[in-house]
Amino acid sequence: MRGALIRLRQSTGLPLAFAGLVESDPGQLRISELQGNRTTSLSGLAVHSGNGLGGKTVALARPCWVTDYSSSRQISHEYDAAVAAEGIRSVLAVPVVVRRRVRGVLYGALRTARPLGDRTVGAALEAARDVEQALVVRDEARSLLAATRAPEDGAPGAWEEVREAHGALRALAPRIEDPGLREELLRVCGRLAGATASGGGGGSAVLTPREVDVLACVATGATNAVAAERLGLRPETVKAYLRSAMRKLGAHTRLEAVVAARRAGLLP
Repeated sequence: MRGALIRLRQSTGLPLAFAGLVESDPGQLRISELQGNRTTSLSGLAVHSGNGLGGKTVALARPCWVTDYSSSRQISHEYDAAVAAEGIRSVLAVPVVVRRRVRGVLYGALRTARPLGDRTVGAALEAARDVEQALVVRDEARSLLAATRAPEDGAPGAWEEVREAHGALRALAPRIEDPGLREELLRVCGRLAGATASGGGGGSAVLTPREVDVLACVATGATNAVAAERLGLRPETVKAYLRSAMRKLGAHTRLEAVVAARRAGLLP
């Protein structure tokens, strides 16, 4: 959200932008990120569904705005004191919607009572879409982390599921902006890969993270085109990474490269 707010202010010139996620308590939004604020009056503010501009946005799941917050008859006024302390007049609220559920709200505000134009509304919607995509990736990553368990009985079918999860995690990792979550993903990938290491040849091979990403996709049966789509690369780039990995592993085919990478503990 912090990055989205910074981009929103840069693209619109808005003096103030802030945001919050909807908490587990149904319908309650808590303001947690602020950019350009002069006071702490909005920091940590809990906004309930239907109340104020943000609460209205949560309830309706659509953008809402007012030209003069304190005098507007379109919203309720439970948060007038906090808004006035920050000097807010015109304000826009845009919902962050993931799988048809409002997960947060992004706000942009002026300290003067004048209309917010279409360009500002469009930029706020674009910023909200960025947050939505980030939340989708984070949710998917956490779901994979929670579901990924190395099978203890060595059943081939179970290991194929682990390998599919490993490939998905490797593809997700570069898209994660949160460094802590990204490192957690890569640690899990390392544990999964090490679980099947046989200690055979190839242990001295050192592959780059992207070479391992490509091999992880190839190991699931993905073509170069499919691997490119998953990893956000060009097919030619995938082919180059694959050739490099094969050379380092002393492999002459894609299958040999996958087998050698598994023996080296680079893939599960």
